[in-house]
Amino acid sequence: MTQAVTHTLTLPSGLTIAEAVERLRSGDRAMLARAITLIESRKPDHRPIAAALLQALLPYTGNAWRIGISGVPGVGKSTTIDQLGVNLTEAGHKVAVLAVDPSSQRTGGSILGDKTRMARLATDDNAFIRPSPTAGTLGGVAARTRETMLICEAAGFDVVIVETVGTGQSETTVADMVDVFVVLALPGAGDELQGIKKGILEIADIIAVNKADGENASRASQAAASLRAALHILTPASKNWTPPVLAVSGLSNLGLDTLWATIGEHRAAMQASGEFSERRAAQRVKWMWSMLEERLLARLRADSDVSARLDALEDAVRDGRLTPTAAIEEITPFLSI
Repeated sequence: MTQAVTHTLTLPSGLTIAEAVERLRSGDRAMLARAITLIESRKPDHRPIAAALLQALLPYTGNAWRIGISGVPGVGKSTTIDQLGVNLTEAGHKVAVLAVDPSSQRTGGSILGDKTRMARLATDDNAFIRPSPTAGTLGGVAARTRETMLICEAAGFDVVIVETVGTGQSETTVADMVDVFVVLALPGAGDELQGIKKGILEIADIIAVNKADGENASRASQAAASLRAALHILTPASKNWTPPVLAVSGLSNLGLDTLWATIGEHRAAMQASGEFSERRAAQRVKWMWSMLEERLLARLRADSDVSARLDALEDAVRDGRLTPTAAIEEITPFLSI
């Protein structure tokens, strides 16, 4: 997009792209929220404006620590992120948390409870929490999480944490947009692998057994040992890093300093080997293809002829009168629209 075209576009608020960039860079939180709302918008006329804004912000992105944190529901993700975030802001960091929030499959409504579960970060001037409803997006990941990450980086946040839904569907997608992927596990001999599938262990860069305090300390130690044994029989995602297993407590603020130090060790190892830049480059390409697929599907659904035919094909597939393969063959010719 040329500079001349960029200067002709204005945000819905009437601000020019240059004015929006200036406000974001100066720490205007209202502008930050409006910019994220813009890139999350599904209105076609908002797309070129959002694209122009992101392109203008690009020089100010890429320097943040991008961290994904996942785990089964009840493992204490929000409590851990809240405490870790407070530790980081007290150390001088600016922390953005993108909490991917489950949406109702029936109503599309979002729970959006993470802001209340991160009470201290929610009132921290050096933190920003953005609950994003998944809105049915494949994998449970908000469609614009990547763009939101860039906007937060341009706004001066040097640590961006993406919290997943934790239902086992979004982990791979989040791992493809962050630098380090942390999986939280529950303590308990015999059930330490509960809810942690082999595929998640294979993409984890760090595993942290949470709630490892009080009466749970011994069980957490046993769970950590079992997880280390399980990891030994798996092929690490990176030849330059062997995923460690830590014991932490988000509630009691135990082991979180070690977790942050380990995240730093992972980053140093990836940068020294060149894998850090290679991983980010691959992520950008995957992002492009993901958006292209989304855009092609949107164009198909927007075509009245295709839309009408899709309804009939869905009925035929649902009733068993037509195979999905045959249905796709009927739709394929429309891909040239």
